[in-house]
Amino acid sequence: MHHIFYFNGDANNISWVIQTDGSIVRQNRTHAEIYKNKVTNIQSKYVALHVGIFWGVGMFIIKNRDSVKITMDEKMMYEHFTLHSKIEDDFILEKIRFIKQLITQRELKIEFQIIDSNENISRENRVNKC
Repeated sequence: MHHIFYFNGDANNISWVIQTDGSIVRQNRTHAEIYKNKVTNIQSKYVALHVGIFWGVGMFIIKNRDSVKITMDEKMMYEHFTLHSKIEDDFILEKIRFIKQLITQRELKIEFQIIDSNENISRENRVNKC
């Protein structure tokens, strides 16, 4: 099966969207306390990517050997995954390791695509404030 994965994050929240054959699943979360207001926006996006893929696998939306196009609106992230550019941030390195481990374990066929931020439909996902 083929999926398109969008994700976003900031200091307080993460969100992701998984499109599969005409269906769309949208999720958002407030950061766990260990991350809330302690991570940068780019670090938060790595958390969103990791948690979102893990959630998609756990909910049986993304299955072993599925194809997943991961869309990114951050050039730096795209370069980390496609060009293996140097990273000085240990937090990001750890998230990349977990993401790659999940991809390998599930034998996912991954394609990375850079997009404009206005094309990132996960940016519409906001945690409702009461």
